[in-house]
Amino acid sequence: VFKKAFPDRFFNVGIAEANMMSIGAGAATTGLIPFCSTFAMFAAGRGFEQIRNSIGYPHLNVKIAATHAGLSVGEDGASHQCNEDLALMRVIPGMTVISPSDDTTTKAAIKAAAEYYGPVYIRLGRMAVPVLYNPVELDYKIGKGIVAAEGDDIAIVATGIMVSSAIEASRQLKEEGISARVIDIHTIKPLDKDLILKAAKETGRIVTAEEHSIIGGLGSAVSEFLSEEYPVPVIKIGVNDVFGESGPGAEVLKKYGLSVENIIDKAKLAVSK
Repeated sequence: VFKKAFPDRFFNVGIAEANMMSIGAGAATTGLIPFCSTFAMFAAGRGFEQIRNSIGYPHLNVKIAATHAGLSVGEDGASHQCNEDLALMRVIPGMTVISPSDDTTTKAAIKAAAEYYGPVYIRLGRMAVPVLYNPVELDYKIGKGIVAAEGDDIAIVATGIMVSSAIEASRQLKEEGISARVIDIHTIKPLDKDLILKAAKETGRIVTAEEHSIIGGLGSAVSEFLSEEYPVPVIKIGVNDVFGESGPGAEVLKKYGLSVENIIDKAKLAVSK
């Protein structure tokens, strides 16, 4: 779509993702705002050195749109299921890390990233997901989470495609008498510490949900913060230090516990303690 609209502003660099990052860095030094886009595995994985040294170190205004992230790539299998990218990008000083939950927040994130000065990593999935927000009503700001459902017994802190699952889990938990707040943390870094701290103080327990390794992603970010500021029990839902496998995206997600049912089970476990 962009290529057809702006042929002079589109460059296909071929199967050379690391080089693409360096090209983006060079373009940024001229005052342009480059968006480098490829699969998350080849952006964060293959391009890590260039992102770190050519984009992050000089703090250049490059945006990285990393698609096909996580287990939901499905049939492409473990080699393409990048469950480590949030961890890799979080550790780069000055890197902003965003993981939108639906079409509305994706559009808002792209616009916000373009207007924000500095390197930004935007994590995008492959599967279709429900539209969760009205674009007219959405007040989207980098670094500010969204309360997607109110609740006082427990807080489910989710990101990316797991937000829709968290909202559905909250709905079902309500039918069983458990009031579950859902917080959409679309920006992993900088983390909305105020919103998370408020949830921890008001509910006393947290479940995190992400389509990413439980090491280094949202769950880690929340746990690192709360362990120092306001320790409460945190149960992390994500990929448990294993590689994925080939199969239909929805089935792979369910097998690895990234499901509404598992969120409900973990929420009940947290409330029972």
